[in-house]
Amino acid sequence: MYLEKISTNNDLKSLSTDELNSLSDEIRHYLLKKLSEHGGHIGPNLGFVEPTIALHYVFNSPSDKFVFDVSHQSYTHKILTGRKEAFMFPDKYDDVSGYTEPSESAHDFFTIGHTSTSVSLACGLAKARDVKGDKENIIAVIGDGSLSGGEAFEGLNNAAELGTNMIIIVNDNQMSIAENAGGMYRNLKELRDSNGNAPCNFFKAMGLDYRYVADGNNITDLIKALNEVKDCAHPVVVHINTLKGKGYAPAEAHKEAYHWGFPFDIATGESKVKFDDDYSDFFANFILDKIKTDPAVVAITSATPIIIGFTPELRKLAGKHFVDVGIAEEHAVAFASGIAKNGGKPFYGVYSTFIQRAYDQLSQDLAINNNPAVINVFMGSLAGMTDVTHLGFFDIPLISNIPNIVYLAPTCKEEYLAMLEWSYLQNSHPVVIRVPSNVVISGKTFDTDYNILNKYQIDRNGSKIAILALGGFYQLGETVADALKENHGIDATLINPRFITGTDNEMLEMLKANHSVVITLEDGVLDGGFGEKISRYYGNSDMKVLNFGAKKEFVDRFDVNKFFADNHLTVPQIVADTIQLL
Repeated sequence: MYLEKISTNNDLKSLSTDELNSLSDEIRHYLLKKLSEHGGHIGPNLGFVEPTIALHYVFNSPSDKFVFDVSHQSYTHKILTGRKEAFMFPDKYDDVSGYTEPSESAHDFFTIGHTSTSVSLACGLAKARDVKGDKENIIAVIGDGSLSGGEAFEGLNNAAELGTNMIIIVNDNQMSIAENAGGMYRNLKELRDSNGNAPCNFFKAMGLDYRYVADGNNITDLIKALNEVKDCAHPVVVHINTLKGKGYAPAEAHKEAYHWGFPFDIATGESKVKFDDDYSDFFANFILDKIKTDPAVVAITSATPIIIGFTPELRKLAGKHFVDVGIAEEHAVAFASGIAKNGGKPFYGVYSTFIQRAYDQLSQDLAINNNPAVINVFMGSLAGMTDVTHLGFFDIPLISNIPNIVYLAPTCKEEYLAMLEWSYLQNSHPVVIRVPSNVVISGKTFDTDYNILNKYQIDRNGSKIAILALGGFYQLGETVADALKENHGIDATLINPRFITGTDNEMLEMLKANHSVVITLEDGVLDGGFGEKISRYYGNSDMKVLNFGAKKEFVDRFDVNKFFADNHLTVPQIVADTIQLL
């Protein structure tokens, strides 16, 4: 085995081309083994083995600096930079992040999990190098899918303006998570079809030099091209045509399904984790039902169609009523605002971690104009994704404090569908729905009229203690209320706030009559969150208020149970804290 002899990336430089090819096979073997047992980004990493080997063979990392966009394709880079054990031995699998991480290695310069950023970050590295008078190569790696993000355009534009050494590897595997969407991909196809010689060249039009490698998984060709651009005095794009999922037939054939995945059986490709219908399916079914009778309905995704339940089959069924705008959350929000302004019914679905990228558009393009677009925020939860780059903690403070937006928090499937129906029928406000992470089917019937804004709902009438349990934490509130009754004989009032964006002053005032403690439960950070609105309302009164949620911090790959305990979010802790205050 060659991999056993690779302690650092410098060990590559003594290998022959045949030996490098054998090394790539070994790396792909271990990648597939770990991914099948542990899960992770499958297709991007299998397809970028040879380019990573070539990069480390030609350049001298970390003196020469690599920036991997999204870092979905950074596993081989980690293997070659002293972290191979985390890919070879099951008991070490969790020793490294799924993304580049400077705390792990001097070869990683940024913690990156969002897309379209590598060229901008590399521009900064290049500028700092130039003003210091240093000479190292700066290399940005960006996928063709990531090129659809606005920051990628901004970075390319600035790279040309800097006019100095910067090498941009465009990893063109003809895919984003799903198929690429956008006009620029016609030109990428022209470049591939013409072996890089098409007269229309997007990169040259941006002011960049250009090289093309037809077989981006051929180590010999890659090394030749990289040697040609090494130490160049100007910015250059090396456009490489790679195969996503290379080396594993199911991943090559089903690129979207194998972009990221849970553990799977290598022999059959079948996932080892099975799921029932979830809110993504409920959303898709709702939209598909509406477009049967309303041609104005449009479902929008920013390159993550599965989060809104739109499989390839459903995308085809929806036809022009489904739009993938590419990796462009900012555009998606503005696009939805424009559709709403002209009488359409846009429904945009997005992960909590990615809606952060569109803050300005939420405020400027949507809320100020008060256009009735509908946004569904998925995976907004303390118990959702646990990688530091993908946390769903911060959407409540971000969205709920923008005027005009109505931010709703359903507690179950039935209430979610009721809120979707109201958002479809109303034309007065931009509406955002914070979709719960865990599917709860309550069997209850919910009114679809939310026209009286910020009107909370009392589900259990009690005294002494009132529990305001928001959205996905409603079931936690039910359990706390049960524990207060069973252990302390207290019939607590249980309230479903429904609205994140405001306070029900009439109800909060009414609670003063026979309650002395109010507690809030929210599935997000406390700073700037829902609970602070309640605390502020009661600030000049005798009412005591406890806010339960998470403290403001970045956490990475945390144990959810320990995290909840650290933030006093277990039922015994909440009950004890409440009784102590009472």
